[in-house]
Amino acid sequence: MKSNKTWLFLIVIAVFAVTPSLAQQGYPNSPPAVSPMPMKPEMTEIWEPEVKVITPAKKLGDAPSDAIILFDGKNLDQWVSQKDVTKPAPWKIVDNDHMEVVPGSGGIQTKMSFGDCQLHIEFSAPDIVESVGQGRGNSGVFFQNRYELQILDSYNNRTYRNGQAGSIYKDHAPLVNAMRTPLEWNTYDIVYTAPRFKADGRLDSPARITVLHNGVVVQNNTTINGLTQYIGLHDYPSSHGDDVISLQDHGNKTQFRNIWLRKL
Repeated sequence: MKSNKTWLFLIVIAVFAVTPSLAQQGYPNSPPAVSPMPMKPEMTEIWEPEVKVITPAKKLGDAPSDAIILFDGKNLDQWVSQKDVTKPAPWKIVDNDHMEVVPGSGGIQTKMSFGDCQLHIEFSAPDIVESVGQGRGNSGVFFQNRYELQILDSYNNRTYRNGQAGSIYKDHAPLVNAMRTPLEWNTYDIVYTAPRFKADGRLDSPARITVLHNGVVVQNNTTINGLTQYIGLHDYPSSHGDDVISLQDHGNKTQFRNIWLRKL
């Protein structure tokens, strides 16, 4: 018969055999657990499928090879009128270079629908400065025809901070004001993540957006809190899928060029 000391020794050995190491229990300063086999570099290398190859733009602002060209200065074939989607976009093309809002004609929207995307768009305020606040170079780019990234001449032009250029309209002010003069072109480079909805229509995760204005981050993975309405609180009243991108006619001759998009 084994002595009491022998039984105690065997019990201690058994406990250590089945008890996780201190490191495994969440004690970071304890010695690491011994791996069942030595790790090799190739054990954490993933080779397939191979990453898709694209051709990047030759200069800043140009479209990469996998982009959808929404406007290149030559025509408005990718756009229709928001007042009547069966009709062509009513805005003016200038010098085969850019388009200009025709005040009172209404907004325009893409023929195609999109969700998650990377969007590049260049814009300029009217050359002649008129009015103040929201009356200067006002327009907007709407993702899924609902969520507005504000376009405005915010160069030496005071207005409410969540309504100036680079803002998610009436939602989030930009981190900084990076606006150029009315005689210069501005760029937005945007990464947009569409909202997700549950099967019963309830919101699962809100839309998010990152915006670089003239190369400067002004929205950093910002949560969009719902429809960017002029009056009232923002919310998500109904579920939806991919939808058009639209540009706003706000009564100013705002100009646009070099618009391209990559689906994500």
